[in-house]
Amino acid sequence: MTIGRLFFKYRSYTPLPLLVVALVLAKPSLASVLLGLAVALVGESLGLWGVLYAGSATRTTGRVGADRLVTDGPYAHVRNPLYIGNFFLSLGVLIMSWAWMPWLLLVLLAFFAVQYGTIVHEEERFLAERFGSTYAEYCRRVPRLRGFSNTEPSHPVLRKALRSERNSLRALLIVTLLILARWLLL
Repeated sequence: MTIGRLFFKYRSYTPLPLLVVALVLAKPSLASVLLGLAVALVGESLGLWGVLYAGSATRTTGRVGADRLVTDGPYAHVRNPLYIGNFFLSLGVLIMSWAWMPWLLLVLLAFFAVQYGTIVHEEERFLAERFGSTYAEYCRRVPRLRGFSNTEPSHPVLRKALRSERNSLRALLIVTLLILARWLLL
């Protein structure tokens, strides 16, 4: 198993050590909680928008795969909206906790670069093999933050996206409450 596949399989759990450190070392203030929550909500919103178009298949952990190439919604502007959303969600939690700043932020940046760099490499290899020239054209048109005209639009269903994101939303609520409790007890 490659490191990318390993990170892909356990990507829901790999942030937990960083989260524990952030909670244990938390030194929140009202400003850090409000700013961090705003950043986390931006991340969660971007993730929800991505799941709205890509569907709950984005929550699989077994192996990299895709039934179709999603190129509309946020995917028309950026190739990995879910991972960008995860970054802002994690950044928001760190800002809320204000733990060991700016060092924990540097750890987050390094962690995301390694983990998601290897995952994206695995996913792009799979998508190139599966969708060939269609994926190559998509990559050419959407290198970072550009629009792309989709030929096969998705049919987003908010209810399904919210159901798929419920664990993430629940986790954000719990972490926010823990950081608020820590702030109130300081």
